[in-house]
Amino acid sequence: MTAARVAVVVFPGSNDVDDAAWALGAVGADPLLVWHAESELPRAVGAVVLPGGFSYGDYLRCGALARFSPAMEAVARFAADGGLVLGICNGFQILCEAGLLPGVLRPNASLSFVCRDVELVVERDDTPFTSRCQIGQRITIPVKHGEGCYTPPPDLPPEQVVLRYATGQNPNGSVDDIAGVVNERGNVMGLMPHPEHAVDPLLGPADGSLLLAALVEAAAPAAV
Repeated sequence: MTAARVAVVVFPGSNDVDDAAWALGAVGADPLLVWHAESELPRAVGAVVLPGGFSYGDYLRCGALARFSPAMEAVARFAADGGLVLGICNGFQILCEAGLLPGVLRPNASLSFVCRDVELVVERDDTPFTSRCQIGQRITIPVKHGEGCYTPPPDLPPEQVVLRYATGQNPNGSVDDIAGVVNERGNVMGLMPHPEHAVDPLLGPADGSLLLAALVEAAAPAAV
């Protein structure tokens, strides 16, 4: 079987592109970098990752400018066709700004940048992003952000919550300890923690590989 082709969108200011590409390659994917000005995704792409970083310098509001990139139009079409899309940190912010995920990301309750490992609780194991986890499983993945306080719409269905911060671990004041959500269809996911920084056990926790490997596995059929 051919390795799943996963597009990693590169915005001006993104600083976790190489980390995301390396981590995806480490779990068996063929990562392809896509410049934000491209209006089409590469052929036979099985998934798209919007990496962390500071797209457009986080001017105006995190993700607010990146959502207008030509590449995001291609990502929106891809998602509408059922394609798998994962937004990490700034990528999560972009997906919310683009309306591909519900809710908004606001400044941390502390008004300070946070950077540390946090413990998460898996709420769902039936998504393409968490199929290698179990409901109730605790995983450790680092966060590093200044605007990660997730505020959902008041009518957010509970089944759209995929990850929560464990009790006492919420680093940003997110409502109901929400750390990651999916869209109604379940093919688009955003999370503030950085799974790409938790893949190599030589560097610390490797629980991020559970999420990325699940994504790559789900994207593999498109690469056959």
